[in-house]
Amino acid sequence: MNDLYQYRNIEFSTPDEIRAVQERLLQNHLAYIYENSPFYRRTLDGIALNKITLENLSSLPFTNKSAFENHNDELLAVPMSKIVDIVLSSGTTGKPTKIMYTENDLRRLAYNEEISFASCGITPDDIVLLTCTIDRCFIAGLAYFLGIRAIGAAAVRNGLNSVDSHMEIILRMKPTAIVGVPSFLHKLGLFLQSKGIDPRKTGVKKFICIGEPLRDKNLSLLKMGAYLEEIWGARVFSTYASSETITTFCDCTAQNGGHLHPELAIAEIVNDNGEVLPPGEVGEVVVTTFFIEGMPLLRFRTGDVSFLIDGPCECGRKSPRLGPILGRKKQMMKYKGTTLYPQAVYSALDEIPEVAEYYVSVTSDFDLSDALKVYVSVNGNSCTEKEIMDILQARLRVRPDVIISSGEEIRKQLFAGNSRKAMRFIDRRTDQ
Repeated sequence: MNDLYQYRNIEFSTPDEIRAVQERLLQNHLAYIYENSPFYRRTLDGIALNKITLENLSSLPFTNKSAFENHNDELLAVPMSKIVDIVLSSGTTGKPTKIMYTENDLRRLAYNEEISFASCGITPDDIVLLTCTIDRCFIAGLAYFLGIRAIGAAAVRNGLNSVDSHMEIILRMKPTAIVGVPSFLHKLGLFLQSKGIDPRKTGVKKFICIGEPLRDKNLSLLKMGAYLEEIWGARVFSTYASSETITTFCDCTAQNGGHLHPELAIAEIVNDNGEVLPPGEVGEVVVTTFFIEGMPLLRFRTGDVSFLIDGPCECGRKSPRLGPILGRKKQMMKYKGTTLYPQAVYSALDEIPEVAEYYVSVTSDFDLSDALKVYVSVNGNSCTEKEIMDILQARLRVRPDVIISSGEEIRKQLFAGNSRKAMRFIDRRTDQ
């Protein structure tokens, strides 16, 4: 673990220097997983691992989420006596799977979040309000807490509390940054306004947003991101990670995508055939982790869809960046011969000023096709279903059905079960 810290700030080095470090770390990683993980010893047996480089990494097999379900104990690369924290992650069959971390894994997690928060401008002078859970077998809230501690800022752990509670905390604790789900932060801002409090005057200057995208494929702000900046007068930053990879891609101050920390992981984008795609092309995000002791990963298929951005960033970092998450691979829809992700529909709807709120419902029509319906509420009687369908057709090249409903009905679906994260995608294909 101590070796990790020598690579701090490697993302500011030249691409050749970054590549040299990653080649060395990849060899160390392959030797570690083969020696310590029964799963990888079995799957990699017979492969000349000492011949593997970044160039031919794609010759090695993927690790799927199902490995956590079917070979959980085999994946473990340390004795159980070294495990200090166990969390759950959603599985492919609906049954959560175990992810286990050692003490060094938690130190790595703190380092990972420390350098990620630093990249978007969090400093020891900040007071950071956490509106996400730190318990219930989730890792995210703990990760952010560890990162804030590591950077020397002050954490306020108000967690999954009501908007009334967060309002009191904001007025008393004066946070300068908030970590949370964008739709909840939007709701919180509107609540403050309803109480006669101007969110712009609260002192909150940054949002680190989780769970929902802020930007489209062109890195332009989606409607929700624009709402947050307008209501709060604060800058919004997106951060992406998973319980399995515990490796973060966080926006920097230039807001040009989430930077890869080269000492922590290798990122690839692959197509449906598993072939590696060049920067700019959209496919599934695949991550190989470094310096994880408990459950290290080789070419882990995240199921999330995005693209890589190469070239130097305005912030000075030269590591690749990950674009916004455009959707989940399992959310991919085949609609009248066109492949479509929900995020593409959201982006199109966000550009229609008359649309207030919305969600998308998909069912199976017949084999190899899906039936897509878009439910929206509009401001007054400002537009018709046909007008919205025309705009969607122009943007998406397909014409899904549009149903205009009341704002109350739409919100009831979006926040079903008191969820604070808007549930905009209803997938009923598995119900049929």
